[in-house]
Amino acid sequence: MTPPGSALRLDTAAQDLLFRQAHSTHVFTDEPVTDETVQAVYDLVKYGPTAFNQQPLRVVLVRSHEARRKLVGHMARGNREKTARSPLVAILAGDRDFHTELPEQFPLFPEAATRFYADSAVRERSAEFNGALQVAYFIIGVRAAGLAAGPMSGFDAIGINKEFFAESAHFVLAVVNIGWPPEGARHSRGPRLDFEQVFTTA
Repeated sequence: MTPPGSALRLDTAAQDLLFRQAHSTHVFTDEPVTDETVQAVYDLVKYGPTAFNQQPLRVVLVRSHEARRKLVGHMARGNREKTARSPLVAILAGDRDFHTELPEQFPLFPEAATRFYADSAVRERSAEFNGALQVAYFIIGVRAAGLAAGPMSGFDAIGINKEFFAESAHFVLAVVNIGWPPEGARHSRGPRLDFEQVFTTA
C-alpha cells in the first residue's frame, strides 16, 4: 500500500504543517502576531487562483481595543470569549466592486469587467465565491507561517457590515482568530470522508 502523501511533490513535513497536523484552534500563546508576519502570509497566498484573477478579498486586522469590543458584540455567544482573547483577529471580507480592478488584474481580457460583471448581483455572487477561495488560501498561509487559525462563521453579518463596512462595498465573509499555537494543545482530529465516498469517474 502506498504511504499517504508519497505521491505528492510537497515534502511530508510541509504536508503535516499545512494539513495533517494543523487544526482549527482558539487557544494561543500570548506572543503577538506582527504586521510583518501577516504581510508575509498575504504575499504568499495572493497567488491562489480565482476567476479572471479577480481579487475581491479585503481584510481588517482588528488591533485596537475599541474595534475588538465592537466586533465581539456581533459574534455569536459561543465565539465571543475566544474572539476577545485571541492575539489577533482578522475580518475577511469581499469587495462587490472588485471589477474596477479587473482591467489591470486581467490585462489579457480587460473587457471582462464590463462583459461579465456589469450586473451588481453577478458581481456579488462572484465576490462571495472567489472571496471564499481567498479566505481558504489565507488560512493555509497562516498555517504555513507556523501560526494557527480559528475561522468562524458564527456572527451577525449585518451588524459587522454596518460597523466596519458601512462606507464601502465590502461585506464580511469570515472572522478568523490568529495566533501561535501552544505546545501540547493539539486535539484529536474529526473524521473525514474517504476518497471513495467523494470521487466518482464519469
